[in-house]
Amino acid sequence: MANTTGPNTSEVAGSVGLILAAIVEAAALLGNGALLVVVLRTPGLRDALYLVHLCVVDLLAAASIMPLGLLAAPPPGLGRVRLGPAPCRAARFLSAALLPACTLGVAALGLARYRLIVHPLRPGARPPPGLVLTAVWAAAGLLGALSLLGPPPAPPPAPARCSVLAGGLGPFRPLWALLAFALPALLLLGAYSGIFLVARRAALRPPRPARGSRPRSDSLDSRLSILPPLRPRLPGGKAALAPALAVGQFAACWLPYGCACLAPAAQAALAEAPVTWVAYSAFAAHPFLYGLLQRPVRRALGRLARQALPRPPRACTPRAWHLPALLQHLQGRSESPALGPSEAPEQAPDLPRRQSLSMPGAT
Repeated sequence: MANTTGPNTSEVAGSVGLILAAIVEAAALLGNGALLVVVLRTPGLRDALYLVHLCVVDLLAAASIMPLGLLAAPPPGLGRVRLGPAPCRAARFLSAALLPACTLGVAALGLARYRLIVHPLRPGARPPPGLVLTAVWAAAGLLGALSLLGPPPAPPPAPARCSVLAGGLGPFRPLWALLAFALPALLLLGAYSGIFLVARRAALRPPRPARGSRPRSDSLDSRLSILPPLRPRLPGGKAALAPALAVGQFAACWLPYGCACLAPAAQAALAEAPVTWVAYSAFAAHPFLYGLLQRPVRRALGRLARQALPRPPRACTPRAWHLPALLQHLQGRSESPALGPSEAPEQAPDLPRRQSLSMPGAT
């Protein structure tokens, strides 16, 4: 019984993993595509270029390394595609370059929002986004080039391990992990910690009294109104939601992958599939985390959805059949009656008659 249930359990686990991986792939493509359309059609977003860059990186990853993970990797992938040495090196380079481009892009977006919130009136303190993103891609290209210095992949009869974890970087894996994950994590943590401190300081500041306001009376109701609530809450709790979600999502998705890069290659290869797809889930989470949490993006998405969906035809119901509308209409006519057609002609002949009566008196 143990021999018959063992393969069935592994097959079921592989099938479930494959379904979840396909869902992550579809969510990354649809979510980033929709967010890219919304951002491009929404003028006035201050961090639009960073959002566009993040969507482009996620779409590139969803169109290149994620399908390879579904087709060429072992479970939860299908493992049916055998890559040669040259395609395997290309897959290593793409994986080693796109992952740092994503993490560094997220850190750049967090720093841009920090400067926008903390220094809103100092545009000189904010570097141009084009320069920042150029530096991000330069660093990603250098980190991707490290994968070309690793050991060559196995020949086609043997299963080719084309990922970064399975010996793709060789001795450069710790350096790649520090620059691709540790540095963006520190930058993101510092940026969102500063945002949280600013929001908490603003929430703790007492409100200014309005001009011309009367002094508070010394009654019992006035004293009860200034008492603190029964359930004290942390000031700035609403403002801390977005930083907590951003830092938590980054740590949950990328920390296992970074730790696996620091582990020995044999142990990292054993945890390659689950750790890799947990990291790939960040591509599907970015549109919801960095797009839907912004109010202008939500409004633009709702406006585009209303324009795309067909509007139902309005039912034309006559108001005369509704009793309240009919009574209001009759009451309005009775209170302010208009001049009828019979009143206007009576005043026209009256004027010459009065003139004819007054003329003999004058003569």
